[in-house]
Amino acid sequence: MTFETAESVTLKIWDRASTHHTLDAMIDELSSRHNAARSSISVTCSGPNTFTLSLNGSAPAL
Repeated sequence: MTFETAESVTLKIWDRASTHHTLDAMIDELSSRHNAARSSISVTCSGPNTFTLSLNGSAPAL
């Protein structure tokens, strides 16, 4: 399950073994899409096995 807005992505990750890899790939995707540094992406656990990745407000471009 994935929900996406202009500056955030919410993922439901069922396989715990792939959590780190999946989040890392989505951080790369979001930072690339917005031409922003990886450090400008916030990851929050928004529910059981549910993570929201969002672009911080005034993130400096690379």
